[in-house]
Amino acid sequence: MRLTPRIHDIYVGRNVLATVLLVWLVLLGLDGILALSGEAKNIGVGNYTFGHSLAWTAYTLPRRAYTLFPMAAVIGALMGLGQLAATSELTALRAVGVSRRRIAGSVAIALSLLTVLMVVNGETLAPWSQNRADALKTSAKYNTDMTMARYYGLWAREGDTFLNAQNGEELLDDEGRSRLVLNEVRLYTLDDAGRLATLTYAVTATHDQNGWVLGKVRRDVFGDRSVTRETAESEVWESNLDAAALASGLARPRNLSAGELKTSIDYRKRNGLDARDYEDTYWSRWFYPLNVLALCLAAVPFAFGSLRSGGMGKRLFLGMLFALGFLLLQMFFGRMAGALKIDYRIAYALPPIMMLAISGWLSRRRVG
Repeated sequence: MRLTPRIHDIYVGRNVLATVLLVWLVLLGLDGILALSGEAKNIGVGNYTFGHSLAWTAYTLPRRAYTLFPMAAVIGALMGLGQLAATSELTALRAVGVSRRRIAGSVAIALSLLTVLMVVNGETLAPWSQNRADALKTSAKYNTDMTMARYYGLWAREGDTFLNAQNGEELLDDEGRSRLVLNEVRLYTLDDAGRLATLTYAVTATHDQNGWVLGKVRRDVFGDRSVTRETAESEVWESNLDAAALASGLARPRNLSAGELKTSIDYRKRNGLDARDYEDTYWSRWFYPLNVLALCLAAVPFAFGSLRSGGMGKRLFLGMLFALGFLLLQMFFGRMAGALKIDYRIAYALPPIMMLAISGWLSRRRVG
């Protein structure tokens, strides 16, 4: 089998891409409309208006596109190949010597282009736009500055110290380096018996590449029968917390990039916190391209058989059934991995392997 693309590869790939994009657009539009209608309950809370709900929905579209792409890919691939089968074009390609593997390869290469685009989107635009959406909603509902909304009401833990900040913002200095400034900060430190040992209040807590600096510090030290107060204009706070760990702890795991997920996993394990939800999402990102391609390749055998005599409704139903079945299977293995403490890599590798095995079995039986 020649690896260089031929005219039939381009033709099949172009048809599949067209139907995938069309299905993707329809699903994304429906999901966006449902999200916008769901925001109606927030209109009137604080300064939140219909314009804010429109902007929030628009900001979430990249993340929704990433989530919906696997379903759109399998439905679109089935519809595109089914249309070629219905017009006997697949039969003609088989008659001139084009193998099923070659046609499946054409589908895989075409979908790989969109898959790579979605992987890049999932690591860059989608997390950024989702964070902007959440900050916009928080700032409008609670009447806070949008740049501070992301760290509004922050809580974090580092060892025996618990941090609470009223709000915060990320700033750039004159040299373009980022620093995090938290306002109205309280640090609660517990002793070995779990009792409050010190309560530290700081007007500001600033983190840059050199670490943390507390500004205008007031510390209460609790003894058995006494309380001692200490003050300082500024002091260094030795902590492994950084802006990335704090930010990743504020967002849902699905709204973080893989790098932020890894940072959050390390932070949570270091402090004895449950990191399973973050590990689940982290490994789902790594297996995302494999899942998309395995799902679509597993659906290819249907196009060579029963779809020749089926209409658009049948192709749409089979595509949705196939996609939902795969997603439910993947979700089941992911939840079981979390409950039974099984390696998530094994859990996320099993569904695509099973789908490819089913695809091979169906190909040998020549479905329909």
